[in-house]
Amino acid sequence: MIGLLTVFQTYGQQAVIKVLDAKTGEPVPYAHVCFESLVDGQQKHGLTNDDGQVTNLANDRALVAISFVGYETLFDTIVPGESKILSFEPAIFNMNELVVTAQFTPQRVDKSIYKVKVIGAKEIEQKAASNLSELFSNELGIRINQDGALGSSMSIRGLSGENVKFLVNGVPVIGRLNGNIDLGQLNLSNVEHVEMIEGPMSVVYGSNALAGVVNIITKENKNTPFTASANAYVESVGTYNFSGSASVKQKNNIFGISGTRNFFGGYAENGFRSSSEDLVWDPKRQYIIDGYYIYDRDNLKFKYTSQFFDELLQNKGEIIQPHYARDSYFNTTRFNNSIDFSTKVGDKRYFKLLAAYSIYDRTKTTYFKNLHTLEENLTENDGDQDTTSFNSINIRTELSKSTTSSWYNYQAGLDVNVENGTGKRISDEKQSIGDYAAYFSLKLDPIPTLTIQPGMRLIYNTKYNAPLVYSLNVKWNLLENTNLRASYSRGFRAPSLKELYLFFVDVNHNIQGNPDLKAENSHNVVMAFNYLNEKGKANFGLNMDVFYNDIENIITIALVEGDLYSYINIDSYISKGGQAELFYNLYPQFKWKVGVVYTGRKNVLEGEQADLKKFLYSTDVNTSVTYSFQRIKTDLSVYYKFTGRLPQYYQTAPDEFIEGFIDSYNTMDITANKRLFKGNLKLSAGVKNLFDVKTLNATGGTSGGSVHGGSGSTLVGYGRSYFAALTWLFNKF
Repeated sequence: MIGLLTVFQTYGQQAVIKVLDAKTGEPVPYAHVCFESLVDGQQKHGLTNDDGQVTNLANDRALVAISFVGYETLFDTIVPGESKILSFEPAIFNMNELVVTAQFTPQRVDKSIYKVKVIGAKEIEQKAASNLSELFSNELGIRINQDGALGSSMSIRGLSGENVKFLVNGVPVIGRLNGNIDLGQLNLSNVEHVEMIEGPMSVVYGSNALAGVVNIITKENKNTPFTASANAYVESVGTYNFSGSASVKQKNNIFGISGTRNFFGGYAENGFRSSSEDLVWDPKRQYIIDGYYIYDRDNLKFKYTSQFFDELLQNKGEIIQPHYARDSYFNTTRFNNSIDFSTKVGDKRYFKLLAAYSIYDRTKTTYFKNLHTLEENLTENDGDQDTTSFNSINIRTELSKSTTSSWYNYQAGLDVNVENGTGKRISDEKQSIGDYAAYFSLKLDPIPTLTIQPGMRLIYNTKYNAPLVYSLNVKWNLLENTNLRASYSRGFRAPSLKELYLFFVDVNHNIQGNPDLKAENSHNVVMAFNYLNEKGKANFGLNMDVFYNDIENIITIALVEGDLYSYINIDSYISKGGQAELFYNLYPQFKWKVGVVYTGRKNVLEGEQADLKKFLYSTDVNTSVTYSFQRIKTDLSVYYKFTGRLPQYYQTAPDEFIEGFIDSYNTMDITANKRLFKGNLKLSAGVKNLFDVKTLNATGGTSGGSVHGGSGSTLVGYGRSYFAALTWLFNKF
């Protein structure tokens, strides 16, 4: 507990604040200290020295805010000439982290009725993750799927594709290929933390939220008058990433901008290209630019954000003798603009408006290339040149009552989502779909240890009749450090424009939309048990979950004829299972956790009896260890994951399925991080995919599990690689 150890302690003639670690009693150097006058609001800034001390800069009574990576922000008051010793609580479990995903108002993660997993900036740094695929690669309950051309995707507890909703600051990410968002396109260079809720969130977020929600929260400069950073990352496989950012804070106004360039040279098994089959991972280049403006005063906040993403993927075609090739280039762009406005209405109510307009384009350009002169000419074959465009409008308004002094609180909102698609590969070259919803949740606290939250969502979809979606969440604090969460939810998902109307063709894919698809409906049950204990510097705990998902008319890809695939409905898909995670920390040197998840899956076709079909099970195990060498300011982390054999059904003909498997595999990453020059310079280095896993056998079905016929292999990675990264941070107070 943050406490005041000594008040009015004098160090010579100068009044100072001394900041100590609450657990070790040692000084905390290089912590940022902001003095905000309670008279005129003027701010002054300082940095603690090697002894954890900073001069008291207050000219009148002031609010003091002390912040540092890995610690909970400390607030206190001080007057001119006063000296204090303050204890600074380490944020070991992120229990006091404020989360916003699906909350009435920003809520401490341990108080949320949902089980929210938070991956903070420190963990992102320790993993040396540059995108969401790398960040989630060793997380429990998540399976990463790879495609050399389409990138990486993920499944949560047996559900994937369109059933996982991705948000950036609450704004939905558009631009799915083969039903998935490419996680490699979700960059982490300017990310503060990632929030994830595993389980159905259809009442709050509508379609695409049957499996869960991933919300990426970008950085905001909250205290420093000027801050800048730069990062360089290189990896032996041919990856070169560079990023930089800068932000200015002037009274109530904050401006920020960041830019990133990522480059990957492609990967061939034999190290060089002699034919199209050699290059199993296509080269790509990414440019990312983010900018924001914030006006923040009293109980009102306005934020405008603009984000631009540009990716060029090169598909090297087969070499045509004597020295020609037919190469295709796929250019993907996203341009998102959003307004986020929130204010307090009276003493207990809050109003929030989020409005966004997003544009997504994917352009295919094909050239006939002379490999001697490098001259390129556009080909004239039908379909070689193509542009598909999507745009979406999202408007979300909420009015909520949220106060700890009342036994009831509520949240009511309107959610508008309209998507339009144009292009030669879209049926009739233009299609649109709209989803309009009103939702309401009531949070009841009949006794201090029990919270009950019923909710419902009323939906109007322009193409499908939507049922009333409802949910019931319960959180019971059995003891001070033990709680139980349980939820039941109905879900609804209308097919996307791409599933309905897009004809998607490239060198590896031939998928046609199906306008006769039915909408998905689901029943979802989740129960979670959490135990956390703390004794001195030791902290340990246990998390356990069980889940059951039953989706009617689930949409999947199936063979139609030849090499043509399309989307079909399966009468029912059920996944069930459980997971457990044990963790132990000895502050500040040692962190360890180990977990296991057991997942069963089965499809039920029309006319089959569900109780006669058997579940196909898989087991995943992960563990991680981090040791901090305090004297040399270095962290060493090891991440291991066993991904069990994945059983699944493959369709070989209409209404005909066979069982198949993708082999199990082991991965391990090792990273080291060191801080220099008062923490302003960070060095990272390590090895990824230590066991050199590249491909897995896929028997009984298809390569990659979807669109290629016959048994074969599925991609995991491009083998063992080594990396190094350098990050520089500059703050001007």
